[in-house]
Amino acid sequence: MSSLDWIILSITLLTIIGYGLYKSRTSKNLDGYFLNNRSMPWYLVLLSIMGTQASAITFLSAPGQAFTDGMRFVQYYFGLPIAMVVLCITFVPLFHKLKVFTAYQFLEERFDVRVRTFTSFLFLLSRGLATGISIYAPSIILSSLLGWNIFYTNIVMGGLLIIYTVSGGAKAVAYTQKLQLIVIFCGMFAAGYYIIHLLPNNVGFIDALKISGANGKLNVITTGFTKNGFDWKDKYNIVSGIIGGFFLALSYFGTDQSQVGRYLTAKDDKESKLGLLMNGLVKVPMQFFILLLGALLFVFYQFKPMPIYFDKAAEIKVYQSAYKDSMQNVQNAYYLVQTKKQDISIDYLKTNNADSKLKIQNLKLQEDSLRSLASHYAKASKASPDGKDTNYIFLRFVVDNLPKGLVGLLIAIIFLSAWGSIAASLNSLAGCTMIDFHLRFTKQRATEKREYNLSKFYTFVWGIFCIVVAELATGMGSLIEAVNVLGSLFYGVILGIFLVAFYCKQVKANAVFIAAIITELIVIALFTLDKMNIIGLGFLWLNVIGALLVVLFSLIFQLAFKNAYLRQPK
Repeated sequence: MSSLDWIILSITLLTIIGYGLYKSRTSKNLDGYFLNNRSMPWYLVLLSIMGTQASAITFLSAPGQAFTDGMRFVQYYFGLPIAMVVLCITFVPLFHKLKVFTAYQFLEERFDVRVRTFTSFLFLLSRGLATGISIYAPSIILSSLLGWNIFYTNIVMGGLLIIYTVSGGAKAVAYTQKLQLIVIFCGMFAAGYYIIHLLPNNVGFIDALKISGANGKLNVITTGFTKNGFDWKDKYNIVSGIIGGFFLALSYFGTDQSQVGRYLTAKDDKESKLGLLMNGLVKVPMQFFILLLGALLFVFYQFKPMPIYFDKAAEIKVYQSAYKDSMQNVQNAYYLVQTKKQDISIDYLKTNNADSKLKIQNLKLQEDSLRSLASHYAKASKASPDGKDTNYIFLRFVVDNLPKGLVGLLIAIIFLSAWGSIAASLNSLAGCTMIDFHLRFTKQRATEKREYNLSKFYTFVWGIFCIVVAELATGMGSLIEAVNVLGSLFYGVILGIFLVAFYCKQVKANAVFIAAIITELIVIALFTLDKMNIIGLGFLWLNVIGALLVVLFSLIFQLAFKNAYLRQPK
């Protein structure tokens, strides 16, 4: 990056952090640190919810996901608006009525301390692991730009986040996210403009969409059905998106403290509901636009030299290894395919005939094959742990093609989105640890000041934990997919516990506790079998299976326990 980019990057980050810390002055107690004294208006609740979702993974990995797999990932969010309506009818009024700090406090009132502790533990485990992956995402940027070892980059990035989150609490998170999202939206629109602007003069936006569609990148709606019936292993289709996405969104926004904590900061349940409903309206179009950037980026590289491997630092290492000649041969063949494809794409725009479209698709298969070879050499030479470069595609475009100054701004956007999301997660992790474990199992209450300082200490501890996870997060492929897979291992079970609490009034603590443990083991077993290719099951279905099995087993066990009790001699 140029000196101007570094100046803009530094000023943007320091200004927003300073603003967040300035606005974070609040009462030094648990209500102030974790929930900002429940004083936020709906629009700040909305921005905080969106900012918590929109991590660096969203802006770094989502365009690469569309670049490689098309836009079908957007179907993952189709169940979200429905989930927002259900939450506003059921979860939100109850949480506000009970004045809880965490969603899991309700479970003790409904069941017992075992169910509350187990559910809170599942949240802490899943959110702690996901936050570690979120720290790894911006570390990729620093590592790529500066050539730093990713191990030390994770420490630097995590350390800055710990200082920022420990100092500010929930109020700093909310106010900082307001500015972050404004800068983020401006920057992403600027990136979209430059992708189109840098295309050849005779290729406009509509032309770019036609070429993208011919290459299979505008696959926004896919059914998941094949000639052999429904493909349960297909990760993204309209069926799994609406059903699995609904269950995942219901669990994430209704039972994940990183989100529950955002709308519990609202003045009342009306403000919380408005923030959630607006999120349901805005999230799908926002994700559509981010994925569209990746589809358009693919078109951009049909007319400009496209790197055969987008992780530049790893590419350099391959050329310094024993595989340099093999990589060069693949690169030369790749450029030949690109040249042919460029000519045929222009012809397709002029004639719109099926023959040209078929040639484009055949050349794309050759392109994919050559990129797979390059990935193999990157992995074989140990330049990359898994050979995948999905997370570097958008970053490489930004650094190589955008004007000075704008590069720094877009890099700042990725950092800001990371900090907003991770800060909210660390705040919620500390909140659950303090409320659901420390205060619940400590016999004597400390002073408000002491509890406030302990909350900061738990934030620090979770920050260290997440840095350790980040150090182990290499080789996970698409980060946006990895985070959602991880959540799906736990979210279904957590949601199932809450569904039983709300709708199965006859079920008691023992039944739901045993049902939850058994179901979690089943979900992990199904995921393991899928990874071993013994069964075929898209990860979104784990949310549905987890939730429904907890409800089913709870009803069965409750009936069995009741019958056993009735059979006892009086």
